[in-house]
Amino acid sequence: MNFTLHHLQVFLEVTHTQSITKAAEALHLTQPAVSIQLRNFQEQFDIPLTEVVGRKLFITDFGKEIALAAEKILNEVYHINYKTMAYKGQLTGRLKISVVSTGKYVMPYFLTDFLKDQHGIELMLDVTNKAKVLESLEKNEVDFSLVSVLPENLKIEKVELMQNRLYLVGNRQQQFARKQYDKSILEDLPLIYREPGSGTRHTMESYIEQNNLPVRKKMELTSNEGVKQAVIAGLGYSIMPLIGIKNELTNGDLQIIPVKGFPIKTAWNLIWLKNKNFSPIADAFLKYVQAEKDNIIREKFEWFDRYREA
Repeated sequence: MNFTLHHLQVFLEVTHTQSITKAAEALHLTQPAVSIQLRNFQEQFDIPLTEVVGRKLFITDFGKEIALAAEKILNEVYHINYKTMAYKGQLTGRLKISVVSTGKYVMPYFLTDFLKDQHGIELMLDVTNKAKVLESLEKNEVDFSLVSVLPENLKIEKVELMQNRLYLVGNRQQQFARKQYDKSILEDLPLIYREPGSGTRHTMESYIEQNNLPVRKKMELTSNEGVKQAVIAGLGYSIMPLIGIKNELTNGDLQIIPVKGFPIKTAWNLIWLKNKNFSPIADAFLKYVQAEKDNIIREKFEWFDRYREA
């Protein structure tokens, strides 16, 4: 047999996602590259590892057995690498963080310099909605979570990273006067929502309920990117975090509609379970964030101030 560790990594990701597209996204590869690696790995075996029924990819029983073996091999390789780094006096192991979907525009900036010289750290960053983020935290599957709405039923500790501002946005085709509209404008606009369990949806619904606004719910989408594209296409309007629409505002795809009382403000918080026993890596990361967060915000998020007023 002639296969590489990269073959094993690609195949294992395909088995986890059961999708070449999702595996490519997770591995930061193109779909053709994943397909080629999967085909080359399959050529090492006479028995199929996968099968396609309709347009869906399935892992065969044999493929599942090979995936288990691949995982063991990769874990042993990681262990060897960790041991080597440890003998050199470097931090080694995994840093596990779950992040709400819009938080992907925030968290990388608090990780870059910390990881730059820490080659023994393997980052596991799970980007999903608020409900799943809190579930992983409650099960102690992660070291930290990044949220914009704090959980009510979990005993946690936190570091507030930065402000989260949400604005009413629409595409550029609709003309709005250069004035501040009353919040009742929301009653006249078809609104696009995130899915249940989303922190953005929670904030949006809380504002609407607190102000007793009878609104028209146009549709519901399961990602921030999906909502953005729907608004750009003219399917409706939405209340969105500023952090996730910088490029679209800059290139003119989206506009902020000025409404009295906006932006809605929450905060991005890095949270962890109270009394959690940190690994040396988690402890080092927390100390780094506490020491450097103000510098990171000043250097990476100064553009926020251009939109201080709606």
